[in-house]
Amino acid sequence: MKKLLILGAGTAGTMMVNKLSEVLPKDEWQITIIDRDPIHYYQPGLLFIPFGIYSKKDIVKPKRDFLPAGVDVIFAETENIEPDNNRVIMKDGRVLSYDFMIIATGARICPEETDGMVNGQWRKTIFDFYTLEGACSLGRFFKYWEGGKLVVNIAEMPIKCPVAPLEFVFLADWWFTEQGIRDKVEIELVTPLPGAFTKPKASKLFGDFLDKKNIGLVTEFDIGEVDGEAKKIIDYEDNEINYDVLVTIPTN
Repeated sequence: MKKLLILGAGTAGTMMVNKLSEVLPKDEWQITIIDRDPIHYYQPGLLFIPFGIYSKKDIVKPKRDFLPAGVDVIFAETENIEPDNNRVIMKDGRVLSYDFMIIATGARICPEETDGMVNGQWRKTIFDFYTLEGACSLGRFFKYWEGGKLVVNIAEMPIKCPVAPLEFVFLADWWFTEQGIRDKVEIELVTPLPGAFTKPKASKLFGDFLDKKNIGLVTEFDIGEVDGEAKKIIDYEDNEINYDVLVTIPTN
């Protein structure tokens, strides 16, 4: 019996286990999938929580609902991978051997990698929307915000879902228009890239969309520090951008 081990039951791991369980003969293969969290978070839905389109219950489901029958499912934390011995050591002491392994553990945001990002203003005037906690906190803030300067900053590339920052600023334009306060909100997209649309065809077709929506754009801004008390971000050349609310797409 050959053993296939999949580390990670997020989107990628779930897709792989469903596809492979259909094509690998069950009398020849034992498939095991491991994840430390039994809850599935539908990450594309996080974008819509700050604007009240989705709620927490819309994107949080048990991972077992999406895993096929006949697969061994383990919800526990992995301690170490020993590729020379074809085995994985679990934090609880269990040792799992494999013949083939797929690593689908994904990426996580690291806002602490930017100086000053995680300070006394984190989740107060500085938010992310790439986590459930961040998206929900930002949704609560927007519900009562009366206006000011909203800066959406991409810390660095690559990021998960590169188009999400653009989607966010367009949704923000729509949301504040619906709330009747768009004239009180200044929206600015700040990116380390040379443009909002970096592909020539996209730039040609959509290049003026930000101007049409009255959304500011700052390019080639490599953030080096956040001053939460002064409400400003600073790049490595000491250029500063002020904000009232900072929405960050942090380092992964």
